Amino acid sequence: MSVGKDTVKSRKFNVNDLTLYIGVIVIIAIFTIVCRMAGRNFLTITNIQNIITQSAVIAVIAIGASLVILTGGIDLSVGSIVGFVGILSGLLINKGGVSIFAACICAVAAGVAFGLLNGVLISIGKVPAFITTLGTMQIARGLALLINSGKPISSFPAQLSSIMNSKLFGIPLPIIYVLILYALIITVMGYTEFGRHLYSVGGNVNAAKLSGVRTRRIEIMAYVLSGIFAAIGGILLLSRLSYADPNAGSGYEMNAIASTVIGGISLSGGKGKIGNTLVGSLILGTLTCGLQILNVATYYHTIITGIVIIAAVYVDKSKDRKAE
Repeated sequence: MSVGKDTVKSRKFNVNDLTLYIGVIVIIAIFTIVCRMAGRNFLTITNIQNIITQSAVIAVIAIGASLVILTGGIDLSVGSIVGFVGILSGLLINKGGVSIFAACICAVAAGVAFGLLNGVLISIGKVPAFITTLGTMQIARGLALLINSGKPISSFPAQLSSIMNSKLFGIPLPIIYVLILYALIITVMGYTEFGRHLYSVGGNVNAAKLSGVRTRRIEIMAYVLSGIFAAIGGILLLSRLSYADPNAGSGYEMNAIASTVIGGISLSGGKGKIGNTLVGSLILGTLTCGLQILNVATYYHTIITGIVIIAAVYVDKSKDRKAE
């Protein structure tokens, strides 16, 4: 099956990509200048590593969010899945005597289950994506609170912490994880039938059906992958903190969606590059790190993130109107 013109264009370097990268440079420059005026250093190797490390969890979750949005859908459940798989893994490791590897497998299986539930209800049951994932968001959060009576879990083995807090050849492992996962998904989206079909479903689902694409299967797979990446994000967060909190991941769905939209993936589906989602997550991470260095109160971070989301969506819709 051939890929539409918009899809082909979305994979090539264009002016929008350049604008995104310039935006990163401008934000870094602004924080560098403001922090210097405040007597603090922003542009240091340590800060850069911290930005990438702190952005790693959202960057991973945003991969799944990007896949779903490319189909024209949305997944609000990923933040709650992060909290659920964290407390589930914590229980298995801390109280169940299960190995870290086995607990991670169970966590990913839980992500698959939630993603499959979302995909089936949306694609086959025809329940709107917003309502479906809003419901599973509540279910996952409720289960996270239920299975350990709302209590957090701590005192994990050192091997768990080493997953996120170690280095390889001097490079923090979170950076390596993110680069590997993005390289993998970019390859899949650019060079496989699944990638082409996913773009076509988001571009025009009816045309995709007429072309022989199994649209239901593609949609379900997108939500399953979203659940998997959310589960991986939950494991990474548990490892970084060595602390399982049933409320962990709250609001992560908004940050993941924000990273996706900032990266240029259209909310209408079918257009955008997943590689740019990583840039979007780094922009959010840079904003957070810069505001922390400047000792700006945490609640302003949420306000600024909301403003950034609105601005990104406005730009996205403006491009759509111009295209028409």
